[in-house]
Amino acid sequence: MAQLADEINVSSRTLDKFMEGGEGLTFLQLRKVATFFGRGTLFFLDSEPVDEQRAHTAHYRTLTGQKPEASFSVRQLIERVEKQRQLYLALREELPAEDYVNFRAPLFDAQDVDRAAAVVRQWLGLRGVSTFEGYREAVEAKGVLVFRSNGYAGRWQIAKDSSILGFSLYYATCPVIFVRKTQWEQKQTFTLMHELGHLLLHRESSIDDDADMHSAVGHERDANAFAGKLLVPDSALQQINDAARPALVEQYDAWLAPYRRAWGVSGETILRRLLDTGRLSLEQYRGYRAHVAGLKFDDDKGGTREYRHREPKHIFGNTFVKTVMGALAARQIPATKACAYLDGLKLTDLRQLERHLAGV
Repeated sequence: MAQLADEINVSSRTLDKFMEGGEGLTFLQLRKVATFFGRGTLFFLDSEPVDEQRAHTAHYRTLTGQKPEASFSVRQLIERVEKQRQLYLALREELPAEDYVNFRAPLFDAQDVDRAAAVVRQWLGLRGVSTFEGYREAVEAKGVLVFRSNGYAGRWQIAKDSSILGFSLYYATCPVIFVRKTQWEQKQTFTLMHELGHLLLHRESSIDDDADMHSAVGHERDANAFAGKLLVPDSALQQINDAARPALVEQYDAWLAPYRRAWGVSGETILRRLLDTGRLSLEQYRGYRAHVAGLKFDDDKGGTREYRHREPKHIFGNTFVKTVMGALAARQIPATKACAYLDGLKLTDLRQLERHLAGV
């Protein structure tokens, strides 16, 4: 109740009196409460008891069941992502079939993670890719929406005190991956491929925190192994000279710097692959992790609003943004709706986005 009072700027005392059957809330206050819970004001006119099956989607219930401790803002974000996907599909219905890609997973034995990673790497066409945006484009080109949280306070941010790094929503048509924006692009890339592993290997939705990204148990172990082998295949791993490995774990990142830049991955991803292939001891790996854990980083600095018109691309990706802008150009939706779909852009920013996409 205290969190609700703080978020909607209504005193806890007022809410307590309301809950005890005392004074009612004003319409404006009711609207604030409804908005906080992701509902319309008419929700309060329904005389029937709240049915969770109707109030929340199956994916929402699945993810919150996996992480009961997830904050209310993260739960709201899951619903928001689902609504964006529905908007995208509705807009896509008016487009010619050749203007979008339907998701079709490649065929492989899900029990053979090594083979699965090799097949998916070829399916995505990852040769030469070394940035998060490059990996994101490759995944989106196969019919998967890839959203990323923004770095400033807003509807699409994951709070700094949350441990959640990403989640995926499995659908046979147009699944969605959501990645938390962090200071380190390599961390975002690993989260992206970890979530892709859940979609392709397990055909299920998943929500993951930092502990899941290091888990050696069950589906999380599979998703981690898949992401590592996809990003650092055996052919790449063979390029690393073990004889040049420093004696001190503090120097491992410098040793691996050329490979980290070339592949767009973290030092830990490479070291985990070396550990799994028997080229690094568990003691060395744990020593490196302890070293990194002791370093102080501002993991999520926030973002800048200097290029406001480009932010929808960073959050929703090219596929979603181009679909909205295409619907606007075809007069399927008015500019006001396009602004609403694109993180509440102002009309002036929308025009700038049009010029940016046109290369002007």
